[in-house]
Amino acid sequence: MAPTKKTTSPGKAKSSGSGPKISLARVKGENFYRTGKQVARLKMLNSGKAVRDKDGKIVQAAAFQKGEDETKPGRVQPDRRWFGNTRVISQTALDHFRTSLSERKNDPYSRPHIVETEPFSETFGPKAQRKRPRVDAGSFEELGKLGAAGADEADTVSAAIEPLASSIVEAPTHADYNEPIYAKGTSRRIYGELYKVIDSSDVILHILDARDPLGTMCDSVIDYIKKEKSHKQVVLVINKCDLVPNWVTARYIQHLTPKFPTIAFHASPNHSFGKGSLIQLLRQFAQLHSDKKQISVGFIGYPNVGKSSVINTLKSNKVCTVAPVPGETKVWQYITLTRRIYLIDCPGIVPASAHDSHTSTVLKGVVRVEALPTPSEHIPALMERVKPLYLARTYGLDLPNPDDKSQNWAPEVLLDKLARMKGRLLKGGEPDVESVAKIILSDWVRGRIPFFVPPPERSEELNRVEEKKRKRAQEKSNAKGKGKATEAEQMEVPGVKQNLGSIMQKNTFLPEDVRPLEVEDLEGEEEDTDTENVDDAEEDAGEDGKEELSWNDVFEGIKEDDVPNVDEDGNDIVEVEDSDVEDDESTQQKKAARMKTNKRKAENFYSNANVKNKNRKQAALLKSLPVGKKGEGRRRGKAA
Repeated sequence: MAPTKKTTSPGKAKSSGSGPKISLARVKGENFYRTGKQVARLKMLNSGKAVRDKDGKIVQAAAFQKGEDETKPGRVQPDRRWFGNTRVISQTALDHFRTSLSERKNDPYSRPHIVETEPFSETFGPKAQRKRPRVDAGSFEELGKLGAAGADEADTVSAAIEPLASSIVEAPTHADYNEPIYAKGTSRRIYGELYKVIDSSDVILHILDARDPLGTMCDSVIDYIKKEKSHKQVVLVINKCDLVPNWVTARYIQHLTPKFPTIAFHASPNHSFGKGSLIQLLRQFAQLHSDKKQISVGFIGYPNVGKSSVINTLKSNKVCTVAPVPGETKVWQYITLTRRIYLIDCPGIVPASAHDSHTSTVLKGVVRVEALPTPSEHIPALMERVKPLYLARTYGLDLPNPDDKSQNWAPEVLLDKLARMKGRLLKGGEPDVESVAKIILSDWVRGRIPFFVPPPERSEELNRVEEKKRKRAQEKSNAKGKGKATEAEQMEVPGVKQNLGSIMQKNTFLPEDVRPLEVEDLEGEEEDTDTENVDDAEEDAGEDGKEELSWNDVFEGIKEDDVPNVDEDGNDIVEVEDSDVEDDESTQQKKAARMKTNKRKAENFYSNANVKNKNRKQAALLKSLPVGKKGEGRRRGKAA
């Protein structure tokens, strides 16, 4: 019997997983029949006609078409903002312009009415309105002859007239090519950072190099601040004072103080100079700007003069990246000194008013020595500035003429000697002059070779006149009283008194380059070289009890009474007489140390109470006491 096929019962339904389930249910918001492109195409075909009024003018444009008003020839809106010298556009306006431009560019239906603007009949044909150029030649050959004749006539006329010297252009040579590396510090990006710092600052500190303060001064920037930002205060800071003799720093301060207040500074994490004076000066500036919650202090100057190092010294911490090479700071940055004083670091700039040659740019430390293409060409200028004895002492060389110490080596001889002494030789035993030149320039930039530009001499007549003016102003101020200042006193720029004799010198100079400091320079108060506590709590507490100052009081000098007497931890030291100590201890409890920060330290019950001999302060006191016989007996008892 053949096998029969099993049939499924009609009442049994198939499982849902046996095959794909096709659903024809409509979903709300979803087109069942057509895609989006098909719908847009149908709308364009069905509603292709525009709505017009009885006169035939379009009231409502058809889909994907523009009205007549949108395609008419436009004209510039008479707005003065189109013609102003503006460099800024709002972000919303820029986004709107971009979106509208992309829409108009991608829209194939937005075409101007060219035929309506310039009809064919007025552009071409017998009724054309355009002017035709008048050409005397009837063919191309005649036109070529006319051109050649005109050129010959111009040559004869120019030969008869003698050319001006300014119009003569010589053929460029290899010497006229300027390396891009010599344009460091003059880019638009760097100047953009500079102007941001100037605009954001209330006080501007111009950092100068003590070896050449006048050469590292940005005259064009200072003129710009005087003219455009006259409400901002400028203070000159002569950094790297340890690289020059003290009398040089004093003479430059005396020379620059009539223009701007000038402070001597030495940036160092351990042996700094001028830190206390500068912090006190900035605090007084913050008091004078009492209408503001905080003031911003901008640092500007040439590359590699020590702007970031000054900020690190003031902050007593490495908050800015520093290096003995120029160009380490790329962008401006904000640093919080106190709650009311903010510092702004700026990249180094080279002003356009300098007009420095390539050699002077290199010797000012603007260019990185490693990137110089031919460093040996700058060595002759360096040897002219430095005395031969300093070079011989720095590199351990013998003078070319022991009898005449002013006689210098030839640049090639010096480079050859140093190359053989340091083992810098090329193939065949030839001295590597370029690498040795880089070593000398690197030592120059880092201050290992003693050098300074002599300060300008002051005539005795000028000193006498200034002394007379100072005495007259002092007599008038004493006669009129403290509140009434004379015009001469207001015009005079006061200075900050500093004890320049306490600067630690890094280089040793010859006796002929060392002079004693003048009496006026030694009259300054002693410099507070200890690390000062400049946290927020001390700043707020110090400002509440001080009186309001005038602008002339800022630079009257920093006296010992003004400098806070602090210990190593930053706490105030209160001097009390011996006779009053016992009375104070018996009557009142010992005053707690002032808090250094706003956050309180965690305390518990045993911090202040003496319960079960667990007073921590008393335990620390007992440990500090010398161990005597009682302590030995105690130990013996414990051992037993």
